[in-house]
Amino acid sequence: MRDIYIPDMAEIEDIKIETRDVKTFKLVFQSKEIRSNFSFSAGQFIEFSVPRIGESPFCVASAPSDRGYIECSVKKIGKVTDAIHMLEVGDIIGIRGPFGNCFPIEEMKGRNLIFIGGGIGLVPLRSLIREVFSMRNEFKDIFIIYGARSFNDLVYKDELDEWETRGDIKTFLTLDPGGETEDWKGEVGLVPDLLKKTALLKDNSIVFTCGPPVMIKLSLITLEELGFSPSQVITTLEMRMKCGIGKCGRCNVGPLYVCKDGPIFTYEQIKGFVEDIF
Repeated sequence: MRDIYIPDMAEIEDIKIETRDVKTFKLVFQSKEIRSNFSFSAGQFIEFSVPRIGESPFCVASAPSDRGYIECSVKKIGKVTDAIHMLEVGDIIGIRGPFGNCFPIEEMKGRNLIFIGGGIGLVPLRSLIREVFSMRNEFKDIFIIYGARSFNDLVYKDELDEWETRGDIKTFLTLDPGGETEDWKGEVGLVPDLLKKTALLKDNSIVFTCGPPVMIKLSLITLEELGFSPSQVITTLEMRMKCGIGKCGRCNVGPLYVCKDGPIFTYEQIKGFVEDIF
C-alpha cells in the first residue's frame, strides 16, 4: 500500500501558456508501474509539490480517459504557484493523490448536462467535459457557459474554439464589460446574467458550476430563481484546501471538510452555510 504522505516523482513533459498567469503542465510519472496503474475520477485533485518549496492542491485538468499522463493548470497566486511557474520541461516534481470525491458520472447518463464556468474555474469542469465527450452518446443535450474578465483571461482557447464549432453541444462565451476585444463575437456581461438569457433545459438536467466565489454564489441564486432545485446543481470548493487529507483544518466549513467530504458538493448539501463558504 502506497504511503499517502510520500509523493511520487513525475517529470514535466510539456508546458502550455494559457494566460499571463495560468500555465498547464503535462506530467508523466517516472515509475512505469505508477504510470500504468495511476487512475482518478473527474473532479478529484492531487497535491503538486516543488522540492524545497512546498506543495499545493490542484484539481486534475485532464480526463480519466487521457491515459499515461495527467495535466494540471496552475494560476500564479502565491509562493508555491510562483515556484511552479518557474519550472521548465524536464524538471521533476512530486505528486500525492488522487484525493477527494468525484462527479457522479453514472447519475449523469441519460440526462441534459449544463456546465457553468468562470475564469480558472473551467479547470475541474474541463476534466469532466473531456470525459463526457469520450462517451457522448450516453448523454442528452449539453450546454457549456463560460466567462472571464477579459479575452486574455480565457483559458483553453483552442478547445473553446472547438467546442463552439461542435454540432452536438451548445457553447456560450461571455466577457465582463470592458474586457472584450474589437473582434469579439461572444456575449458581454456576467455569467449569472447570461444564464437568464440562455434557454436552459430545467427538466432532466444536472448543472455543474465552478469559478470565482462571487460567480458561484450568484449562479446558485440565479439557477434557483430559474427553477432548478438545489439537488440538481453541483459545485466544487477546492479553493479552501491545503493538506488534502483533513489534517490541517483549513478547509473546514460547517460540518464538512472540503478535502475529505468533497471537493464536489450539491447545492443542497451546502445551502445552509453558503455565507460561510463564499
